[in-house]
Amino acid sequence: MEFINPARLSLTVALLGLALGAVFGAVGRRTHFCALGAVSDIVAMGDWNRMRMWLLAIAVAMLGANGLELAGVVDLFKSIYRNPSLPWLSHIVGGGMFGAGMVLGSGCGSKSLIRAGAGNLKSWVVLAFLAISAYATLKGWPAVWRAAYLDPLALPLAAHGIAGQDVPSLLAHFTGVERFGLQAGVSLAIAGGLLFLVLHRRKFRSFGVLLGGTTVGLLVAAGWWVTGYWGYGENPETLEMVFFGTNSRGPESLTLVAPVAYTLEWWMLGSDKSLHLTFGIGVTLGIVLGSFCDAMASRSFRWEGFASPADTARHIIGGILMGVGGVLALGCTIGQGITGLSTLALGSFIAFFAIVAGAVATLKIEYWKISRAA
Repeated sequence: MEFINPARLSLTVALLGLALGAVFGAVGRRTHFCALGAVSDIVAMGDWNRMRMWLLAIAVAMLGANGLELAGVVDLFKSIYRNPSLPWLSHIVGGGMFGAGMVLGSGCGSKSLIRAGAGNLKSWVVLAFLAISAYATLKGWPAVWRAAYLDPLALPLAAHGIAGQDVPSLLAHFTGVERFGLQAGVSLAIAGGLLFLVLHRRKFRSFGVLLGGTTVGLLVAAGWWVTGYWGYGENPETLEMVFFGTNSRGPESLTLVAPVAYTLEWWMLGSDKSLHLTFGIGVTLGIVLGSFCDAMASRSFRWEGFASPADTARHIIGGILMGVGGVLALGCTIGQGITGLSTLALGSFIAFFAIVAGAVATLKIEYWKISRAA
């Protein structure tokens, strides 16, 4: 058996994350991929184009992730998404908070990183408060409150003999049908339905929608391959099979709340030899780098600051809500809204709809305030 150098393999996984993030940043900026934009376009104008881009990304990621698992390449049961304990209230509360926060912060985590790379100083402030609040919710006093009041309110699926919270496992338990076939059928049915919604009319098949949605979906599938296959090996010190280069110690793909927090930790405490570059940190830095390169190449890089103290406060609150909400919901519009959904986890569907509902409600309140001031 070939000897594995843990430090080198972890660094390789992180650098591959950097590369995937750079592609995401460049393509996301060029195609205007934005979850908030997808929701706000519908609420304000009835325009579904950017939502179709998001749905296309979900479909492609779902096909890629389940294809890899059915082929035996990765094991998504080792990820955080299929835990046989379903924290339904955390998904609802956290998702709603994140949805409201991305409206106040003028974009979700991925859009903030893309804008930061293109010179938007407001996004740097949002990301700073997102990182601090997320880290506190992971490891600080808010984590104590989370563990005491939200985490216990979960459905103990394992106690009922259910292997995971993914839809195929739930259906297999209640129907007695073999799970392998259900996974193939469910993933094809959901992804096929989404592809039909996106592609069934010619006018919806714009190059930007196809490029943005397909690329982001493929990047999520590639992330599962990098961490779940390439980064999986035997630790020469413990002789255990482990996932190298991930913060969760399991397979990961694109997600941007906890990784932004870990990026801040690595930047501040990087001299601590127990801290290393990880896949999530690589993706985070890569998105900023990719956006910066695209902005410079297109000569559209420009500095942008706050318009007023009220604008500053609004964005700070948005960053805090996204940081706390993203940790409670176990992900963001990318982490749950694409990566989590690619695993067919029920919690990801709950978080996705909670994020959208939180964003819609906050947008309607914002538009109401504007109409009253007019």
